[in-house]
Amino acid sequence: MSSSIISHRTLLPLKKTGIVIFWLMIWQAGSKLVDNPIILVGPIQVIKALIHQSALPGFWQSIGFSFGKISLGFLIAFILGILLGSTASRFTFVLELLSPIMALMKSIPVASFVVLALIWFGSENLSIFISFLVVFPMIYMSTIAGINSTDPSLLEMANVFHMSGIKKGYYLYRPALIPYLKSSLNTALGMSFKSGIAAEVIGVPNHSIGEKLYMAKIYLSTADLFAWTLVIIGISFLFEIFFLWLIDRTVPNHKKSKGRGI
Repeated sequence: MSSSIISHRTLLPLKKTGIVIFWLMIWQAGSKLVDNPIILVGPIQVIKALIHQSALPGFWQSIGFSFGKISLGFLIAFILGILLGSTASRFTFVLELLSPIMALMKSIPVASFVVLALIWFGSENLSIFISFLVVFPMIYMSTIAGINSTDPSLLEMANVFHMSGIKKGYYLYRPALIPYLKSSLNTALGMSFKSGIAAEVIGVPNHSIGEKLYMAKIYLSTADLFAWTLVIIGISFLFEIFFLWLIDRTVPNHKKSKGRGI
């Protein structure tokens, strides 16, 4: 049985690599079939464009600008979402007060917010505001759902033994919150970059990835467009891995916490 598990673990990366190679070949064949670099370029041309872009002086500046703004908006939404979500789960008045705001944030198109943000804040801080608006409702709702899922019998026992609010938060609410929070983070982390870059393409702030995408569109440089798209996917993927790793390192495993004594 152990040998079958080992062989499965060995074959799994090879299988995934084979799938990636298969689709890259389909992509390359499609570009050859179309034979029009404006409509579709192959992966080889995209890699060449990425190498060319990385050699330009503004490449890392654009990545740093967009990553800094979008991650800042995400972090503000993450912290504020947990704080307000925790407060709303405890006080019904706060929940009812914020419910119209949450409904608006979830229903109004991002493009409308982008136009308003351009008027209010200008293009430079546009991606901060948009990534915040997209992420905040997810974190807020998952925080409320996580806290409300806490076992009532454990809360009753904590009240009987006069457990302090800090201990309740750490030993009871935290283990219930983490699964909901991590589930929403899997979506929120990717959405923050998608919405933030989309806002930059509309607002075109200087030295941003959105500006590079806009210029690629102006000059009909499909290879550069694909190259910058790969950059966006890469930094989004790395930020997601790092942030989820940070959550796991900062907060002990909730499954282990359930087995500990209060």
